[in-house]
Amino acid sequence: MSDHTMKLRSPGDIGLIIQQARLSQGMTQAALAESLGLSQRAVSEIESGKPTIYMRKVFDLLRATGVELSAQWEESDGR
Repeated sequence: MSDHTMKLRSPGDIGLIIQQARLSQGMTQAALAESLGLSQRAVSEIESGKPTIYMRKVFDLLRATGVELSAQWEESDGR
């Protein structure tokens, strides 16, 4: 197993980290969507970093307050 870490600076970064974590688990967008009760299209839009007004404002707030986000995930054994 290997660990991965990434700083999150934008909605696109969140999408990328979700995509990379999903792939490291050997999971398809469809499987992830089904497990969460979402459409595959919703997962695709999130992974592509499609920003919403709310998400842009969240990142504006984080920058204004000096808060930094990071994500860490492990690659599964089955990969």
